[in-house]
Amino acid sequence: MPAPTHHAISYVELGVTDLPSTRTFYEQAFGWRFHDYGPAYSGITAPDGEGEVGGLNPGTAPSAAGPLVLLFSEDLDGTVSAVEEAGGAVVAGPYEFPGGRRFEFTDPSGNRLGVFADS
Repeated sequence: MPAPTHHAISYVELGVTDLPSTRTFYEQAFGWRFHDYGPAYSGITAPDGEGEVGGLNPGTAPSAAGPLVLLFSEDLDGTVSAVEEAGGAVVAGPYEFPGGRRFEFTDPSGNRLGVFADS
């Protein structure tokens, strides 16, 4: 899997109410594979087996409006500033997660997205 590209869509996260049954659903329905980070998160393995393309997060409520889209950043603090200066609102973080740091924001229309960095 190629390295993530700065400010490109990199990851899609689904909020779940029941991690084990949701994981089993995607395994059976689509043949997805997962990397578990304990009982609180399952990363969706990329089709080529290298890296991840998304995750199942029981800490986030499911939304009929869609999953959380995550962008990658080489400079998370710089991206926080850019989002705020452009009129976005940081609504969570920055905070640490297994593998790095991230924050979430809403754009001027109210769409919620996240941005993560490796460190």
